Amino acid sequence: MPTATDAVNHDADSRKDGADGAPAEILIAGPLLPELMQRIEAKYRVHRWWEIADTAAFLKAHGASIRGIATSGRYGATRTMIESLPALEAIVSFGVGIDPIDMEAAREHDVVVTNTPGVLDDCVADTALALMLAVSRRICELDRFVRAGRWRSETPPMGRKLGGRRCGILGLGNIGRQIARRAEAFGMDIAYHNRTPRRDVPAHFMYCEDIHALARASDVMVLAVPGGSGTQRVVDAGVLDALGPQGILVNVARGSVVDQDALVCALREGRLGGAGLDVFENEPEVPEALCAMDQVVLSPHIGSSTVETRQAMADLVMANLDGWFERRRPLTPVA
Repeated sequence: MPTATDAVNHDADSRKDGADGAPAEILIAGPLLPELMQRIEAKYRVHRWWEIADTAAFLKAHGASIRGIATSGRYGATRTMIESLPALEAIVSFGVGIDPIDMEAAREHDVVVTNTPGVLDDCVADTALALMLAVSRRICELDRFVRAGRWRSETPPMGRKLGGRRCGILGLGNIGRQIARRAEAFGMDIAYHNRTPRRDVPAHFMYCEDIHALARASDVMVLAVPGGSGTQRVVDAGVLDALGPQGILVNVARGSVVDQDALVCALREGRLGGAGLDVFENEPEVPEALCAMDQVVLSPHIGSSTVETRQAMADLVMANLDGWFERRRPLTPVA
């Protein structure tokens, strides 16, 4: 049976990863959960990139000894950063999105990249459904209606039910499938678009050949695709027009997936019925025009932001860091 002494010795051994027996040096690209940063700092030698005033001098002094980057979907890792760290072995990201990480540069320099898939699917899907309900039932607008005392003299505006309508999902991956499960529970039909049809989904799911066909078929269209150059502004004015004046757009993917100016225009002109947005083009900046619209519900990129999910994500970051630097086997490498 392992003893307390064994546990201490194991921890000491795990820190002796460098040639000189010192802990591996890790560059944290931007603020992560405080508890997660404490865990990383307790086991590795850490440098906080955002606190470094003279980055050029820092890289000259320490760049050659840094072997890992801890980052997130917000901060990523640029080609410049990767190429400035010749000893870099692993980039460990907090979150599922890898679009801010220069994957080509990582592959060229044999750098392993990991993320935290699976553990956040449920909460992101919950957020999508919350936005769908909030927009269609006008929850936030009616909250303001009550707080302003208007209920005393006015009839509350009516929303629309979700049941009997069609939920179109752009990107039927793990998160998309969880969104579909929740939408079906509310009595919605499901349509989706992927690059190819899925063979492991119910036969009654409608497959649409392209995004315009999906928009035309949908009452509510939910975006659940990765960010990056392949999906940059795929939801443009034409797609929004296809969704139509009664349609609702819900985005829990990346702000880059939507042409934000076209979205504002479509909402302002009544060519789109409403929107529920958890992500934006230039976070944390949000256009004033969107903030002023009653038919729009906004949230500050909180798709996975629950205590339970963020803990699971932090645990997976540590498992990937330790998996690489102790055994050269990270738990969830990006293929």
